[in-house]
Amino acid sequence: MVNATVKAGVCGFTTRISAESGDEQNVTLRIETDCETIRKLADSLPVLDAYAEMQAGHDGELLKAVRANLKGCCAGCSVPSGMFKSMQVAA
Repeated sequence: MVNATVKAGVCGFTTRISAESGDEQNVTLRIETDCETIRKLADSLPVLDAYAEMQAGHDGELLKAVRANLKGCCAGCSVPSGMFKSMQVAA
């Protein structure tokens, strides 16, 4: 299991990310945050095939969900990067 804490910056929100994989490929992300936008993003995430996500690059399910849900959010939000990296490490 991987645990990460992201202090996003100017917004003042802190997000805690837990990434877990039972088979070192399929990863479940659990997100705790006070940010409504990140919470909405977290609620939309499926179990992620980490290898497929890394191969797909910007066309993977995680980053598609980020683009769909982070409307009106800071363009420099560091939470999506923290989610992606946590997924990689868990796998």
